[in-house]
Amino acid sequence: MVDIEQKGSAMGDNMELAAKFEEVLKSGDFAKMGQLTRDYATDDFVQEWPQSGERLSKSASARLTEAYPEMSGTSPKFTYKRMLGGGDMYVVEGTIDYGDGIPVSYVGIGEVRDGKIAKVTEYFANPFEAPAWRADFVEPMGAARA
Repeated sequence: MVDIEQKGSAMGDNMELAAKFEEVLKSGDFAKMGQLTRDYATDDFVQEWPQSGERLSKSASARLTEAYPEMSGTSPKFTYKRMLGGGDMYVVEGTIDYGDGIPVSYVGIGEVRDGKIAKVTEYFANPFEAPAWRADFVEPMGAARA
């Protein structure tokens, strides 16, 4: 369920867009996600991966999505956790399994303009062992590591 606040007159269009993205994200199907970008992104859409310093245009993002399984030798599976936001900003949280059974944490920040997705900034984090010195301050979240 998209947790959104009502902001502005374009909110209805943005809510519909967010609902479409949420539906596809819940499916975990990367090909469908690529199709959403083709169908609902602005012409000047950019996708950024700050951790690796890469930026993709709309056409490059679509081509990469199509070529990813063949080029990487993997078929990633996205597990949707939630989407938060409203107005022209949405944040998606989930995990990605690249086929090795290790859930890579994912956060994507989507920016909407004129009822279309204009920019997505995505962060990927591999799981790591918590340091022992923090044990007195924290409680385990459960299956955080594979």
